[in-house]
Amino acid sequence: MTPAETIARWADKLRDISALGLKFSQNIYDLENYRVIQNIALEMFALATGQSPDQIEPLREPILSRPTPFSVGDAAVINNAGEILLIQRADSRKWALPGGAMSVGETPAEGVAREALEETGVRCQPIELVGVYDSRFHRDASPHHLYVFVFLCQLLENETEEPSHALEILDQGWFAEDNLPAPLELSHIPRIRDAFETWRGNCRAFFDGMEGRSR
Repeated sequence: MTPAETIARWADKLRDISALGLKFSQNIYDLENYRVIQNIALEMFALATGQSPDQIEPLREPILSRPTPFSVGDAAVINNAGEILLIQRADSRKWALPGGAMSVGETPAEGVAREALEETGVRCQPIELVGVYDSRFHRDASPHHLYVFVFLCQLLENETEEPSHALEILDQGWFAEDNLPAPLELSHIPRIRDAFETWRGNCRAFFDGMEGRSR
């Protein structure tokens, strides 16, 4: 783990502590201390990501004020030819599974289907849980603690529609397991491998700490 990753992990712990404290504490002195902790977390995130505190400030309400890890999901859409749908992200220029943050009021399966449609215009149906991945153990690019739900998805229609979030990606395509594009997001390499294992009939969903898959 790099120093920046270590600082980001510490900052995320402070984010969680301060968010829970500000949510449940009623003592004015405790509330003041939790706000100080939140400010320290903000400054540490800035240090870890190479940004200024002013650039991180807009994240105070949507991110720093939320307790617990974030729930996100990826859609592993594999067609009848055994090819998987991948996107090239606009932020990192690396290839990855389509996916993103879950929205309140939807299930993880609904969320990954929505994200796939928004980013690629492809309609799909989750049919199997590939696994749940803790971002701390998989070199995820996010500085925040994530729980990533990955679902094997079935293609519903051959024709695609215009994606609503096309600005988030540079390119997309279908790729065979032995002909994946480069560079891949490091955290997505085990997810893609596990998705193909699930597609082949190994239906034992992965979770961090189990033996065998994603090693």
